[in-house]
Amino acid sequence: MKISAIRIKNLASLEGITEIDFTKPPLDTAGIFAITGPTGAGKSTILDALCLALYAKTPRYFQAKESGIEIKDVQGNTIQQGDARAILRDGTTEGFAEVDFVGVDGQHYRANWCVRRARNKAEGSLQPFSISLKNINTNTDIPGRKTELLEEIERLVGLNFDQFTRSVLLAQGDFTAFLKAGKDEKSSLLEKLTGTHIYSEISKRIFENHRDENLKLRELNLQREGISTLTIEELSTLGTKNRN
Repeated sequence: MKISAIRIKNLASLEGITEIDFTKPPLDTAGIFAITGPTGAGKSTILDALCLALYAKTPRYFQAKESGIEIKDVQGNTIQQGDARAILRDGTTEGFAEVDFVGVDGQHYRANWCVRRARNKAEGSLQPFSISLKNINTNTDIPGRKTELLEEIERLVGLNFDQFTRSVLLAQGDFTAFLKAGKDEKSSLLEKLTGTHIYSEISKRIFENHRDENLKLRELNLQREGISTLTIEELSTLGTKNRN
């Protein structure tokens, strides 16, 4: 999977539409770059948008979900501190996170996470978020419910949320979590990142073929035990009789 572009509208400190296109200069030729800026400039919001568009959740909101604290919204309403919809910029009616990416199948896709307020008014209640997925190559929208689309995006990305946030996007403190991850979990993640999972599959196939061939050989040996074997003298005598 490869990220081609990130678009953000009215999320946190980023007002209006912000676009980061990795297919255009100067980023298309940059081997490595840094996201820098003062506190509140929107650095973390860019990473939040990347996760929201692909998984409809983001590390800092997902972690805050465990506390169960409610925060004030408009018109005296409250929402959970871990509700990612709280990322919508104050005073705005709609916001979105959109990511263009190349899937593991080589096709180009556009994933979009969108949140809006009721009646398209800044004082309206937050509405359930919506997501969409589009195949850019064929210019077709991929149908499905939220859960179905999120599962399809995960398949196309090749990583689930936990794997993505422990490899592509490491939230603060999560690098330690990756280092302390179990052997099997870490192995599975590294195999997906490096593409070496194919060697595990080959190893499994070899083991299965070896097991099947051993079973066949064992059956043949058992069948052979029930067959009497002639000695050289007996074979010679039998040959003589056949000639006569």
